[in-house]
Amino acid sequence: MTQVVVPVRYPLSDNSRETLEEAARIADEREGSLLVLHVNLYQNSDGVSRRELKQAAERVIGRRDHVRYIVRSGFLVEETILDEVAAEQADVVVIGRKQVSRWRRMVRRLTDDPDIERFLREKVDAEVVTVG
Repeated sequence: MTQVVVPVRYPLSDNSRETLEEAARIADEREGSLLVLHVNLYQNSDGVSRRELKQAAERVIGRRDHVRYIVRSGFLVEETILDEVAAEQADVVVIGRKQVSRWRRMVRRLTDDPDIERFLREKVDAEVVTVG
């Protein structure tokens, strides 16, 4: 079964809603499962619960089978997402256009090549879909 991971902000921005809808469409199309991921930053005191994330996401994509909701904590959003993508052995990662520049900065810190898709394919063997 195809594993689709979609990192989102909370509260859901317009971009996060669009990214979530596309991730759900891809999961449906490939008869896969969807993992909706939010990262609470350690340095911010206000965190979202899994329940809040689930309720917000279900308002966008409805209740559906084969969806999990995970809230992780970390210092750097992109590295926490990358860890989760690797742990889940994701086949597809769906990210919003606004996330691309942050990912590019993170990848540059790790390697000379800012090609996010190639980096993710090499590190976690995942297809990257950019929305927006």
